[in-house]
Amino acid sequence: MSAAVKTRDEGSLPTLSISGSRATLHLNRPQVMNRIQPEDITEVLRLLAEVEGNKDIRVLVIASTGKAFSAGAHLGDMAKQAEAGGIKDTGGAGFEDMINRLEMLMIPTIARLHGGVYGGSTDLALACDFRVGVTPATVMFMPAARIGVHYYESGLRRYVSRLGFNNAKRLFMLAEEQSAEELLRIGYLTDLVTPDALDARIDAIANRLGELAPLAVQGAKRAINEIGHQALDVAALEARIAVAKDSEDIREGLAAFKEKRKPVFKGW
Repeated sequence: MSAAVKTRDEGSLPTLSISGSRATLHLNRPQVMNRIQPEDITEVLRLLAEVEGNKDIRVLVIASTGKAFSAGAHLGDMAKQAEAGGIKDTGGAGFEDMINRLEMLMIPTIARLHGGVYGGSTDLALACDFRVGVTPATVMFMPAARIGVHYYESGLRRYVSRLGFNNAKRLFMLAEEQSAEELLRIGYLTDLVTPDALDARIDAIANRLGELAPLAVQGAKRAINEIGHQALDVAALEARIAVAKDSEDIREGLAAFKEKRKPVFKGW
């Protein structure tokens, strides 16, 4: 009688939890460094749509557990295709589509980078509005040149628009690991804290975003992203400005300022 073959537990699909005005999207494959498998992409896109459809949610945190934040896209299928004679576009939503959707999510996003950030997950984090790392565990490298992968257009644009030409070239063309301190210096991290202070800093950013006027915060996010990609929709920006000027929130904000109290914004 042959022994049973043991298979490695690769975890499960991403999940979403909601607490007050904050949602947390959790990557659930710590045994394989939270790599993102094809079935995860479909689920993440579904969860992002769920978040955006809930008007009570004002901030989204991307988090995971285990040794690494994420190892990026699962390369198993790509390796099999390469061995079979060529890598093909299989159609449907891919990793790039998922990252682009995250970047343009209406509400602000925070990447909770408790550990290493590798491969495509470097772009996933970069697509978030805030990236909080810890010293010394938050290290990153972009290994595309090590394995012969030419990175996709929108990811290259994000690196250049957020980190500048020189840093984008260094990260892609040298494929060297970067320390937490260096990631803060070049602007990849927006915050760097000790491990025991990570969740407190995430809470502080999320709570602050939850207190501010949603129309102003969300409108600014969209415009800044569009400007970064040199694709500002001026007409849409002017329309959002007009809506904000006529909103209940601006009246509440001005009244609170006059009355020297904390405003309570509703998002309309």
